[in-house]
Amino acid sequence: MKTYYKISLFLVIFCAVLIVLGCSIYKYNLSPVSNDDTLVSFEVEPGSSFLTIAPVLKDKNLIRSELFYKLYVKLNHVGGLEAGTYYVSSNMGVKELVTTLSGKSINENVMTITFKEGLHMRKIAKTIADATEYTEDDVMAVVADTEFLNALISEYWFLTDDILNPEIYYPLEGYLFPDTYEFVRDASIENIFRRLLDGMEKVLTPYKKDIESSGYSIHEILTLASIVELEAAGSDDRAGVAGVFYNRLENGWSLGSDVTTYYAIKVDMNERDLYASELNDYNAYNTRSSKMAGKLPVGPICNPGLDALVATIEPTDHNYFYFVADKNKKTYFSRTSSEHTSTISELKSAGLWYEY
Repeated sequence: MKTYYKISLFLVIFCAVLIVLGCSIYKYNLSPVSNDDTLVSFEVEPGSSFLTIAPVLKDKNLIRSELFYKLYVKLNHVGGLEAGTYYVSSNMGVKELVTTLSGKSINENVMTITFKEGLHMRKIAKTIADATEYTEDDVMAVVADTEFLNALISEYWFLTDDILNPEIYYPLEGYLFPDTYEFVRDASIENIFRRLLDGMEKVLTPYKKDIESSGYSIHEILTLASIVELEAAGSDDRAGVAGVFYNRLENGWSLGSDVTTYYAIKVDMNERDLYASELNDYNAYNTRSSKMAGKLPVGPICNPGLDALVATIEPTDHNYFYFVADKNKKTYFSRTSSEHTSTISELKSAGLWYEY
């Protein structure tokens, strides 16, 4: 009897020790990897789940163990992971990390900045200045920093020496992908630019082979995309509009784009109308000048969004040289100037002409 009692007591104590040890091991493996509270960006790709990101979290030294992380996720029925960029640190621990990735916590050390499609560099600078303690001049100084630009050229496959052309106003114009981004609140201007360049790289990389086989350089593609962004803003057929511009280029025509003239004189379109002298004056950006026949501007005139980029990379193949869109964004294409003029007249008569 005494022997049975001793065995039972031993088993109880042994199980208790195992439970305590197991809980300790579980708790330890859910604890922060370090005391480092430096925030780092963590990209969650579309289609990811809390379980599938486990290896990436481990590689980035954000969790101690994939096994115990997955165990926590399953025991707590964690779900609802959304694609996006999150800011996390290795001192969070699994519970706080999961909470952050669930979008349920508000981190005061993180700021959100939205860069709208079609902004030119001066407005990009204002957007950054409005959201941070930097001034617009601070931003422009970084844009003009040759050492920084050369470093970027070595980092990003789509950045080339074309951006260093002395006739270009702002070297990074056209290369900053418009989107909503999260940044560490004290992020440097350089890091802000790198995030926008990362966004552009993510968009362009799937089209790299298409760009290489297009007969145009990446700089030329982005330049034309920036024109399509502004010229086709009121159009329902950006690929068709891109096709018009390609036809004009390949037939030695002037692009005849007013938006390039506005950019050339550094005046926003909503400020005033263009003067005849401004339309005719030669400038490396002004495609209304006869000297720019068959030529693209020296560089992009704004930062194009996804639709304009894809339309420029995959334009519609047609034989039109003119386009116009009505107030409902329906686009009309013409082969000749007289057809184009007639279409405009018909739209005005029908009350469909867009009044600026």
